[in-house]
Amino acid sequence: MNANELSQRLQTVAELVEPGARVADIGSDHAYLPVALVRAGKINFAVAGEVVTGPFESAQRQVAKFGLQDQIAVRFGDGLAVIEPADQIDTITICGMGGVLIRDILQRGNLTGQEKLILQPNVAEYQLRQWLVTRGYTLTAERIIREHHKTYEVIVAEKTPVQPDYSAKELYFGPHLLQARDPIFIKKWQHQLTKQVAILASLEKSTHAVESKKVQLQQEISWIKEVIAHAGN
Repeated sequence: MNANELSQRLQTVAELVEPGARVADIGSDHAYLPVALVRAGKINFAVAGEVVTGPFESAQRQVAKFGLQDQIAVRFGDGLAVIEPADQIDTITICGMGGVLIRDILQRGNLTGQEKLILQPNVAEYQLRQWLVTRGYTLTAERIIREHHKTYEVIVAEKTPVQPDYSAKELYFGPHLLQARDPIFIKKWQHQLTKQVAILASLEKSTHAVESKKVQLQQEISWIKEVIAHAGN
């Protein structure tokens, strides 16, 4: 894979795609990911799905630019509706959206449970992990990167014979990221700690604050402090 073709976050997703996979890239925008995968010879077939006219037309132009119309099907449609049984899709990538939107796309879709899901949420990673686990998925890999002053997480989920019993703390941070605790991860949560403390302070002053929200924030702040304190261990 040529790193110059993709942003770092999409390059990270591309590296998690298995050679020979049949990929559906949902919300494909310019179809950068499937085009790069096919041009690199890593895959032979992909669907690039878009629900917005502008990005759909951009994806068509990108695929045509490299003459890949026979290997990449650019389709207009809502979420997983662009996938057809004949495609034999075994890998679904959804990148650059909020975790709740990704969750909703998966929930509306007709998943077989055999697909490998490679997801790059911009926010609400916790909510997405919670949904995946309640649907019987195992979080098989995670990555965290920093690009253009923003932090991105990539989550890989698959159905496995035995599903780990994740704790709430593991789902909040990401089990693999929590175990690795690399510098980008620590920096993210140091920044998040400042925000959470400020939110809690604001709630403490409010007469309309919901007690359950304060309790939740106190728990999250405690977790974050613990993770940061043990970063060097």
